[in-house]
Amino acid sequence: MAEKRWLAAYVKMHHEKKVRDRLTVMGVENFLPVQEEIRQWSDRKKKVERVLIPMMIFVRVDTREQRSVITHPSILYYLTLRGEHTPTEIPADQMERFRFMLDHSDTTVNFSANDLQPGEKVRVIKGPLTGLEGELITMEGKSRIIIRIEQLGCAEVEISPTMVEKV
Repeated sequence: MAEKRWLAAYVKMHHEKKVRDRLTVMGVENFLPVQEEIRQWSDRKKKVERVLIPMMIFVRVDTREQRSVITHPSILYYLTLRGEHTPTEIPADQMERFRFMLDHSDTTVNFSANDLQPGEKVRVIKGPLTGLEGELITMEGKSRIIIRIEQLGCAEVEISPTMVEKV
């Protein structure tokens, strides 16, 4: 049996949650980075799921599943680096750190395709993100920890410098 690997698939605009639900029914391991947030309307507040990376879902598949996933009508294509013909594999350790950050952060996580400047390698030693390793950077005067996903960009969350140690 072929080894499973993480791939990023582009989906039609606003179809991310439908694709996630359909892949789950199909038995395909997937990850849609979402975060709950409170939205304010003029007459009410509502808790909604915000998709962190629009038009993208991550799937962990072998070659047979890879072919069946792409047949879904809402999935457009897999992320492929320029000059290559096969889908780009997302390293499992980067995916695990990204998932950990989303699951345990008590503040908003942002995702940026901008290539942030590399910072100092750190490990979180306090709070809900304890154990997470990433890079410490300063943006707009605030300290943030980022998890770099090489092919896509960086996930970042605000953190106090007192909660991290150098690796």
